[in-house]
Amino acid sequence: MADVKSDIEIARAANKKPIMDIGAKLGIPSESLLPYGHDKAKISAEFIAAQKGKKDGKLILVTAINPTPAGEGKTTTTVGLGDGLNRIGKKAVICIREASLGPCFGVKGGAAGGGYAQVVPMEDMNLHFTGDFHAITSAHNLLSAMIDNHIYWGNDLGIDMRRVAWRRVMDMNDRALREIVCSLGGVANGFPREAGFDITVASEVMAILCLANDLEDLEKRLGDIIVGYRRDKTPVYCRDIKADGAMAVLLKDAMQPNLVQTLENNPAFVHGGPFANIAHGCNSVVATTTALKLGEYVVTEAGFGADLGAEKFFDIKCRKAGLKPDAAVIVATVRAMKMNGGVKKDDLGTENVEAVKQGCANLGRHIQNVKKFGVPVVVGINHFISDTEAEIQAVMDYVATLGATAIVCRHWAHGSAGIEELAHKVVELAESGASQFAPLYADEMPLFEKIETIAKSIYHASDVIADKSVRDQLRQWEEQGYGHLPVCMAKTQYSFSTDPNLRGAPSDHTVPIREVRLSAGAGFIVVITGAIMTMPGLPRAPSSEKIHLNEAGYIEGLF
Repeated sequence: MADVKSDIEIARAANKKPIMDIGAKLGIPSESLLPYGHDKAKISAEFIAAQKGKKDGKLILVTAINPTPAGEGKTTTTVGLGDGLNRIGKKAVICIREASLGPCFGVKGGAAGGGYAQVVPMEDMNLHFTGDFHAITSAHNLLSAMIDNHIYWGNDLGIDMRRVAWRRVMDMNDRALREIVCSLGGVANGFPREAGFDITVASEVMAILCLANDLEDLEKRLGDIIVGYRRDKTPVYCRDIKADGAMAVLLKDAMQPNLVQTLENNPAFVHGGPFANIAHGCNSVVATTTALKLGEYVVTEAGFGADLGAEKFFDIKCRKAGLKPDAAVIVATVRAMKMNGGVKKDDLGTENVEAVKQGCANLGRHIQNVKKFGVPVVVGINHFISDTEAEIQAVMDYVATLGATAIVCRHWAHGSAGIEELAHKVVELAESGASQFAPLYADEMPLFEKIETIAKSIYHASDVIADKSVRDQLRQWEEQGYGHLPVCMAKTQYSFSTDPNLRGAPSDHTVPIREVRLSAGAGFIVVITGAIMTMPGLPRAPSSEKIHLNEAGYIEGLF
């Protein structure tokens, strides 16, 4: 094992091709690429617009079981499958999200895949990349500044300072900023009021950028943002503050998808990055729809487990963009099955077939849930060296009882050569025409019923609890014409319930609704459940403590 390379060592040894060569694989001329160095570029809006009317390729979603500290490798599998499809002769494009600095310096450590199934340049992707997140943060906080400035200079719009709904954001985990009082220090600093920060990936501006079709749609959606309310509870919009134009200017380049490559020099679009536990968890619509015009297959991922990421991919992104996925891959690991079966992390290296069988209930729930959307499913078992044949067979046997197939994938160790079997199965499912995709609920269903439908059908809850104020707020939004919007559930990623410690496949639990927020520009209602936070905090020993430059000037500790 001494010669096993780390992810970062593998990434540094990559034989990258010039980004113009990667674009040429997809028929993107060099003049339509805006290079950021030699290994990444943005795709011009003019080229994207020219692709309209072309036939779409097949859309493959990669999702997963509920994440565990053992790690499932969903992004690694997404990248590996894209490479695998290219290996078997399919023109495939990968579409994933950009990494947030918050988790990179907090608990996660990176978001570019792993082993021999990575997207490069890895360090750039996990840090500032092409500046998209900074642009989103700046646009969001420009609106924040203009709201307080409007109030300072006379408040002609009559904004009720108790009802300013627009918070500030930053791309870092900082619990101290969750709730603040701003404008302290005297008359010159404005009118003191309560406020707070969310992390950038929870910003409505992030959601808007990821759901907008083009710059015109982007500016319209920005204008639709509700920033607060008057004393009579009528809404005040971003366009009333006259911030939408300047925000669109800041986001002009950020709207263009980023093109990079895998270790095997296959194209990957990396664009946008809303979290799935507090936002809608998908890469941008413009990246996915463009990739569908350029490739025969598009492999994309949705954040965290299928209860969050896949549900929002289907009910929000696909609904809004008119997408129809052809197949879904659910990533699982033997290690995670054992954890769901009650095994502690330190004991995962010991064979425990019975625990694997017990833990498979979590995987089974995700399989059944994805099938509810009419999308055919295959399970990808992301292989770890500690897995035994008996444990792997237990997972495969269990999946077979649900009418699905589980395939062992060794892409982390062997790249595309280790995932060929899954690639062939995905092609078989996608070409079969078996997908009968439909969202879980209809647009016209009342908002609270949409929440109940997700909680009961996907989470297997028995009840949803919400104060009268929450129910009244939902009814008021329906009266104002927002009842047709989908709902975006903010819930812990670690469990089907709102209790992160409740593993496996819990049923008959209760989902408490703490707060609801209207994202009128993005086009959904955010439903905050349990103790979920829209501004995470750093752990006791954050990843940032181990990130540094070594003597050669290379970054260490990102993975």
